[in-house]
Amino acid sequence: MGSTVTAETLVSPFALAVAGERPPALGSRLHVEDREAVEACQGGEREAFDRLVERYQRDVYRLCYRYVNNHEDANDMAQEVFIKAYRALGRFRGDSSFSTWLYRIAVNTCLNFRASRRPPGEELPEGLPDTSAAVGEQLEREEQARRVREAVRRLPEKQRATLILKIYNDLTHQEVAVILGSTVGTVKANLFHALGNLRRILAVAGGE
Repeated sequence: MGSTVTAETLVSPFALAVAGERPPALGSRLHVEDREAVEACQGGEREAFDRLVERYQRDVYRLCYRYVNNHEDANDMAQEVFIKAYRALGRFRGDSSFSTWLYRIAVNTCLNFRASRRPPGEELPEGLPDTSAAVGEQLEREEQARRVREAVRRLPEKQRATLILKIYNDLTHQEVAVILGSTVGTVKANLFHALGNLRRILAVAGGE
């Protein structure tokens, strides 16, 4: 958790959504490894939790960043998520995958953070400009990414959470439903409405 993870370049959520169901998230593919690490940690091997942190810190950071659009806050929240997870690990019984359980903690942490803060102000730049690219193209990409982030921030909480988990965190409808305590049908409906609202927000803002 010591290193800062840079947010990845945003891509159009519309193009991703129309592609349909995507491959399982990293947590699903590593379910066996996660379970072994959890059991080792519950048995007193604290170092095993470090493997889980290393495996998921980037994904958790990205989820937090989508909520707050601020690198420093996202890093702080990601650390808080893992602290909460470590303290609660003794109560984890494996009814869901570790990644699903961890994402649920992350979503709740993000919602609590947003409830305690006013809307964020100016966000920090995502990274140094790519000197190999034309300045105009770089600025255009940064502006497009900024408009999409701002539009996502303005979505209702349930739609925002669904969009972030499904599109940006690459989870299946079923995984999102478990994390949000909802149904697959509700997740699909929330995603449909989120994308529609996102289009309208971007159109008004001149993003299309």
